[in-house]
Formats: sequence, structure tokens, C-alpha cells
Amino acid sequence: MLERRLANTPGFRREGEREATTHVLKCWTAFFTEIAEGRKRHDLRRATDRDFRAGDRLLLREFDPVRGCYTGREQKVVVTYITSADRPCALSEEALSPDFCILSIAHLTDA
Repeated sequence: MLERRLANTPGFRREGEREATTHVLKCWTAFFTEIAEGRKRHDLRRATDRDFRAGDRLLLREFDPVRGCYTGREQKVVVTYITSADRPCALSEEALSPDFCILSIAHLTDA
């Protein structure tokens, strides 16, 4: 009970946990728009180069793959859940490569 109340206190961490971090990520225009408009609430990402955790924030920077440049648009979302080989979905442990994870995300105003 006390830990649940403390969990909402800024700076509180359980032993061994790290503070939430912000990951700056490239996001192609088609996906960026779907996330911005609230239709896409997940993001498939490589899990081998970052330590994603629930509670982390993502700064998504829109990238136009046709022009090969950033557009200047950005949006912030929060990771609400992670599906991975370590935390598989109901299908199977082998449904998702260990190199990838699915980040469930919400706009910071929705979280």
C-alpha cells in the first residue's frame, strides 16, 4: 500500500530501477501522422540498441524517407507497455524476434 502511494512521488524508484528516460527517435512520415492523429498506439522497434522501459518517453522526430530529411515536426509520447520475447503476447514466445519489441504508447496528454 505504501509503495503504491510512493510510486506517484516524483523521483521514487523501486530498488534496481532506473529513472524514466527520453529516447529521441526517427519516425517516418506515414507512421508519425498515424500516431499524431491517435490511430497508431504502438511502435515496433529494434530492442538491441536501446533499453526501453515502461514509463520512458519517446521524442518522435518526423523523417521523410522520400526526401531523406527531417521535416521539423516532433511529438512526445510515453511507453505504457512493452511486448517482447521476454514478455510475450498470448500467441507464443517465438512470435516476436528477440531483436525487436512492440512499444505500446500514449500521447502524454492521454497518459
